[in-house]
Amino acid sequence: MLELDCGLPFAPELAANFLDSLPSRPGVLLLEMHDAKAKPYLARTADIRRVAERLLLAPDVRLKRLNLRGVAASIRFRVTGSKFEQTLVMYQQAQKYFPDRYRSLLRLRPPALLKVNLRNEYPRGYVTRRIRADGGFYFGPFASRRAAEGFSESFLDIFKIRRCQIKIRRDPAFPGCIYSEMKMCLAPCFAGCSQQEYDVEVGRVLETLETAGSFLAKEIQTQREAASEALDFEKAAALHKRLEKVSGTFRGWGELTRRIDEIDAVILQRAAEEKTIVVFPVRAGILAEPLFLRFAELSGQPKSVEGILRAVLEPQTNATSHKTNHSKTNFAPEPEPTAQPEQVNASLHSGLPHNDPSGSLRSQYGLQSAPPELAEHLSLVARWFYSKPREGEILFREGSWPYRRILRACSRLLAPPQAPPHEPKPGPQSGL
Repeated sequence: MLELDCGLPFAPELAANFLDSLPSRPGVLLLEMHDAKAKPYLARTADIRRVAERLLLAPDVRLKRLNLRGVAASIRFRVTGSKFEQTLVMYQQAQKYFPDRYRSLLRLRPPALLKVNLRNEYPRGYVTRRIRADGGFYFGPFASRRAAEGFSESFLDIFKIRRCQIKIRRDPAFPGCIYSEMKMCLAPCFAGCSQQEYDVEVGRVLETLETAGSFLAKEIQTQREAASEALDFEKAAALHKRLEKVSGTFRGWGELTRRIDEIDAVILQRAAEEKTIVVFPVRAGILAEPLFLRFAELSGQPKSVEGILRAVLEPQTNATSHKTNHSKTNFAPEPEPTAQPEQVNASLHSGLPHNDPSGSLRSQYGLQSAPPELAEHLSLVARWFYSKPREGEILFREGSWPYRRILRACSRLLAPPQAPPHEPKPGPQSGL
């Protein structure tokens, strides 16, 4: 937790010296009151001293604004080096002192997500802000609900899963909807497809979302090449147009839009201290304890920065290696291999018989755990990620952590800002 690490007692008769000791820097401040039952005053600001002067100096009778000179007992504050750190400090302190209304204080809303409800016998995709550990597939977060709905419409146009909210009865007498008439839905409502065919289509939807479109793009490219080799140029042209639609659907969305329980990243920000970078790890969409890399101190130590990062981001590596070495001395029989999720998914796509396809999809793609802070942390990360201009950098784990890229990003953040090029003014022209 990012604590308010500086504090001073306040006395009105020593207000001038008190205010001079406060920094004129961005941060979060907390004014505590003499009355133990009174709520403190919490604020984030671009200038701690200026806000303290406004609240603690003798009030101007001509101005009707808040003044806490007569009731404030002390001030606690933290100087922050970035807006993201400031927002996170404000969130943690508001959660501590105002547990009933900290969401409204920060205007914190759950992020907009695309959900595929896998508990339904015939899953469908829709936009939601509610995150539950119900085995559903959650994709996001998006910058806004409008952005999520725009992506959902264009994405679901590519596939043939249902969009209706009716209870599916598989009644051949049911007239269906406009999507079934346009051949944009497999129409399970009037038994237009089998359960297995619908499950295969849902599997394609999930795998396309998880791979950010590359799964479907490769599938269409293979079909297009086969059509070209068969000299079916009309089909190849149609597949090429479909491929462009798939690429256009995923083009423009940031790296943050992905399966939310696979959002593993590090957010890098400059700290308030000189030559210091704050590393904010994000694991499965949840912000972990930050790491302060003080390069001025690390330059004289034998331990490498990569080793420090590895100890924080992969704490289980040493424990795993220790267990492996210990297990070599015990000649216990190895457990029999079980079916991997890839094998289950392969059988689903190959059309082989399966007993519980929805259960296998939930076990492979479904969200199994949703801590209460997941939605709030995703909202904080999304608010920063989609802000313009965005300060700092974010790097995602793709199989392994990109330690070299993290170090290069730290170097970029620590580099002094470049001054704009100076153009010399034109001098007086000499006459001929």
